[in-house]
Amino acid sequence: MKNFLYFLIPAVLFLACGPQERISKSVFDEVNKGMEAKKLSEAQITQEAMIWGDSISNDAQQQLMANLHKAVNEQGAAGALEFCNVNAAPIIKELSEKYGVSIRRTSSRARNQDNLPTEEEFPILDAYLFNAENGIENEPNIQTIEGGDVLLYTKAIVISTEFCLACHGYPQKDIEIGVLSKIDSLYPRDLARGFEVGDLRGMWSLKIPKKAVVLRF
Repeated sequence: MKNFLYFLIPAVLFLACGPQERISKSVFDEVNKGMEAKKLSEAQITQEAMIWGDSISNDAQQQLMANLHKAVNEQGAAGALEFCNVNAAPIIKELSEKYGVSIRRTSSRARNQDNLPTEEEFPILDAYLFNAENGIENEPNIQTIEGGDVLLYTKAIVISTEFCLACHGYPQKDIEIGVLSKIDSLYPRDLARGFEVGDLRGMWSLKIPKKAVVLRF
């Protein structure tokens, strides 16, 4: 038997009625019709969360890259590092609030130590790394966490172009001395260097409440 998650649409029962007025049966019946429960199977919720997670992570990636390109064009790679250090987290926070989900970027080779994987994220990230090292295509993943009320959506982040190597490539070969000095000053525990195009950089990690998925319908 399929499990269903129900969400009732609230209705306003006292439609412009004064304290002594009664709602007519016709109005009452019409309101009740609007209180039909939405029901989605667990499989449907998961499918919709997968689609939504892909859309959100694409939006986040595009916004970060657009702002980063703008910063590089205006300030150079060293100046862009300052931009990322100050603005990347607020951009992600704003998107999290916009969508009502928790959005993170995580990597076992993080530049910002706040982005190291959690206990939930580590095995998924490790599986993505195994796939990347063995020529297996990484697909988005979704699984239930937190007692079944939340879905964890993840998607691999890959070094896609040489543009990324100016800050994440090999010191001196890809990263200029001035940029490397700025990285060391801003991120003394940096692990995010020595990458090549095509390498796994990390992953997007979104916590999507099932209720939020139902509310979208």
